[in-house]
Amino acid sequence: LKLPWGQGVMADGLKRFALRYRDYVIRNPGVAAQLESSVRTVSYLLAGRFADSHELSELVYSASNLLVLVNDGILRKGIPQIPLVSVTQHRLLTWLTVLEHLEVFTEMSSAKLWGENCRWVVIIIIQLAKASLRILLLLWYKAGIQTSPPVTPLDRERHLQRSSIEDSSIEGEESSQMSCGTFIGQRSRRILRTLSCTPSLPLRRWGIPQEQEGQQRSQEESEQPATPLSHQETVAESVYITRPLLHLMTLGIWGQKSWKPWLVSGILDIASLSLMRDPKQMRQAERAELRRRTFLLLYYLLRSPFYDRYSESKILFLLRVLADYVPGVGLVARPLMDYLPVWQKIYFYNWG
Repeated sequence: LKLPWGQGVMADGLKRFALRYRDYVIRNPGVAAQLESSVRTVSYLLAGRFADSHELSELVYSASNLLVLVNDGILRKGIPQIPLVSVTQHRLLTWLTVLEHLEVFTEMSSAKLWGENCRWVVIIIIQLAKASLRILLLLWYKAGIQTSPPVTPLDRERHLQRSSIEDSSIEGEESSQMSCGTFIGQRSRRILRTLSCTPSLPLRRWGIPQEQEGQQRSQEESEQPATPLSHQETVAESVYITRPLLHLMTLGIWGQKSWKPWLVSGILDIASLSLMRDPKQMRQAERAELRRRTFLLLYYLLRSPFYDRYSESKILFLLRVLADYVPGVGLVARPLMDYLPVWQKIYFYNWG
């Protein structure tokens, strides 16, 4: 099947652009990281500047996250490593990550273009899609505790270190560094490596040996497969995954002003965390995810109806006092006071 001449030229041009961009990112990963940071900074600067600035700001922010995902995918292909997941599982994780990056912008744009009813339809569809993908990953692919975002961003600094020196020479030198002797200065108490264990100049690392050992340990943990979950922990993760759907269901039954959806959601989150095992037996990424979920329990102070009845007046009063009496804080506090009502209206900011 041949494309029309104009479409064929456009397809060829896009292919050439994609190949050139891939080669550029591989050769200049540091510049790619600066580009990602610049796009994200633009999204912060756009917020609150004009009528539709919140939607445009969220679009630029989503684009920056997708740019990170694309660039990480390009760089990962150049890293020689044993794949921890199958190709199909990786595709599911990628689609789930794309959904998480676009959910807020999709909600805001649907409400702006088609109204409140369409907004809730979009929210339900996205939550159904996310829950379906996560349950499939949990039960079929045994993905264990699923992080947010599902595809963890690449450690660019580690990637640059790997690309500068061959893996074999790195491993040999690191193993010798781990066993080298050190001494502690009597007055400065600084930890120094002995001259007999100093590696050759191109392979030198200027960190403390203990820090390098910690980095090596975290790298080894990241290269291990997901921790297998027991039956109880699988139930706990399933509760966490289905919690948004149950919350939407209770919202539809009792309404947004009722305390029941707020209470049901909070009980499910606490029950999910309580059923998990000791985090010390898990990988570092899984422990970090459980800490993140625990911290997100504080969001219940900012979720309606608790926020409307108790938190709003106290938070605004505190921000107003800080803005008026603490020099420099007003630059952050006043825009935050203006943005809180917008943040409250977005479902995926509050409950996503």
